[in-house]
Amino acid sequence: MKGIQIGNIISKYPILQGGMGVGISLGNLAGNVSRCGGIGCISAAQIGYYDKEYENNPLKTNLKVLGEEIKKARKIAGDGVLAVNIMYATQNYDMYVKEAVKNNIDIIVSGAGLAIELPSLVEGSNVKIIPIVSSEKAAKIILKMWDKRYNRNADAIIIEGPLAGGHLGFHSDEINSITDNDYDLEIKKIIKTVKEYAESKECSIPVIVAGGITSKKDIVRYKKLGVEGFQVATKFITTNECDADIKFKEAIINCKKEDIVIVKSPVGMPGRAIKNKFTEYVKDNKIPVNHCRDCIKTCNPATTQYCISQALINSVTGNTENGLIFCGGKAYTEDRIRSVKEVMEELINYINS
Repeated sequence: MKGIQIGNIISKYPILQGGMGVGISLGNLAGNVSRCGGIGCISAAQIGYYDKEYENNPLKTNLKVLGEEIKKARKIAGDGVLAVNIMYATQNYDMYVKEAVKNNIDIIVSGAGLAIELPSLVEGSNVKIIPIVSSEKAAKIILKMWDKRYNRNADAIIIEGPLAGGHLGFHSDEINSITDNDYDLEIKKIIKTVKEYAESKECSIPVIVAGGITSKKDIVRYKKLGVEGFQVATKFITTNECDADIKFKEAIINCKKEDIVIVKSPVGMPGRAIKNKFTEYVKDNKIPVNHCRDCIKTCNPATTQYCISQALINSVTGNTENGLIFCGGKAYTEDRIRSVKEVMEELINYINS
């Protein structure tokens, strides 16, 4: 199977590493995935958390560090393809997009809402734009609105399913009730919609699937449906090159299927994480927000259950019992630390078999 062609950009292999924040996929992980022939993806979510100036000026620091991490990834990746994932729910979303463009990122991936104005923010650049959707309805809306308002096509579409990690584009009661057959049918509908739109515009818009991709069986299943690429995230957490603390990686390795739960996030979406002291506590208790980092548009520090940024920073820095450990639905299948090269080789073998 050939790589993904996104506009005039072609990756060696049809593998996109999912953007994971806070701090899970920074320049080191993304750069190494790219160097191995995939599309490495940096998460922009509170990306400057480790910088000494972060607490004093989160926005300024995040923008500075975003540029630094892109440069770091580029140095590792060489001429490989690099992306940045910027959640549409992010405060000052436009500033993050423009910073990524300024630093010559190849691709911007955007989910956590429909980024209707994204084409206007990359106008005049060669940056490719990929929305994340979870339904045919969302795909139709984004394609129609980008065309109508900006005469711009999506360069690819990512379908993120109910087994994905982190924030999910489904209602809480839907996540566990959606069967494989339900999801496969939705994928077919989205592919049909995207294909018909692309044909009407005489362009190519590859469809990439995401969520719960861990085995040859998963790859074969989605290939049969007609997808052209695979977004994989959790597998890359348990690599030497992942930017997270070793305790975060060990939490993934040590988790069991029954440890993976759906949590209520202050972002307004359900999320998938590993059950721990923190997830149990916030079921019935509120953690006051003493310092706001202006991370999410919809968050009100006065009423939110807890600070999502602090919860994610705690876990990525190794305080895993008092933090939120986002993961994919099949995280329990990961059982050891490997290199990015080994993970890529495994996925490539699945794809080519």
